[in-house]
Amino acid sequence: MDIRIIDAAAVTAAVKKLFMDCNYFIGSDIMCALETALHTESAPVAQSVLSQIIENDRIAAAEQIPLCQDTGMAVLFVEYGDKTAIDGCFEDAVQQGVREAYEEGYLRKSVVSDPVFDRVNTRDNTPAVIHTRIVPGDKIRITAGGKGFGSENMSAIKMLTPAYGEEGVKRFILDTVRAAGPNPCPPIVVGVGIGGTFERAAQLAKKATFRPIDTENPDPRYAAMERELLEEINQMGFGPAGLGGKTTALGVNIETFPTHIAGMPVAVNICCHAARHASTEI
Repeated sequence: MDIRIIDAAAVTAAVKKLFMDCNYFIGSDIMCALETALHTESAPVAQSVLSQIIENDRIAAAEQIPLCQDTGMAVLFVEYGDKTAIDGCFEDAVQQGVREAYEEGYLRKSVVSDPVFDRVNTRDNTPAVIHTRIVPGDKIRITAGGKGFGSENMSAIKMLTPAYGEEGVKRFILDTVRAAGPNPCPPIVVGVGIGGTFERAAQLAKKATFRPIDTENPDPRYAAMERELLEEINQMGFGPAGLGGKTTALGVNIETFPTHIAGMPVAVNICCHAARHASTEI
């Protein structure tokens, strides 16, 4: 079996570019949704907020400056081909890419070394959170994002039992968004993970926020649930920046995984409109 050797420096360069790009350039799916919302909003304040968000995103892209002052904690989903090998240490290469992006890209460094006691800034935004999955092939696909914590702090997980059913799942998702209110800088993207175990559901919810919002879950039942939840969330009236309007959320993405007969874990990961993520393949 032929193994493709990839230089660690190539991984570092790819990761560096991903984090600079995702902090400077909003995704076309988000921009399209913002422009659509601008035309459907009737409240002058909501229209004004959306216009400012769109202008902000265009200026960030043109001048290659951050979309938001919170450039996030680095999160990566890696699909690692089983016919590849790294000449060097993969983890070190990724962390170096994050380090260089946040240093050279003038991105805010927001990571502290200890969560409870010292809380000393690591001064380079590392360590990144890396989720790795081994897949067939001789390539490495990396999806990277900077997760801001104004929205991350509004996320939640609940270990539902099967008796809650579909209505219980929807109620928990809606209750989580309602409790978040204006805090996560709406309009938001709502990532939902259902199934697996406690930690798998949370991982799925995070991954769901990285999925383009102009796509649907391939299962028509979950696709219908995505549309229904989006409609109900936008009827809550929080609106852009929490100042009222029809656009509280731009999208709801659901990802699922098989689970235990006794469980139905549900995680909700909320992302603000600065939905920073980008992908590449090495």
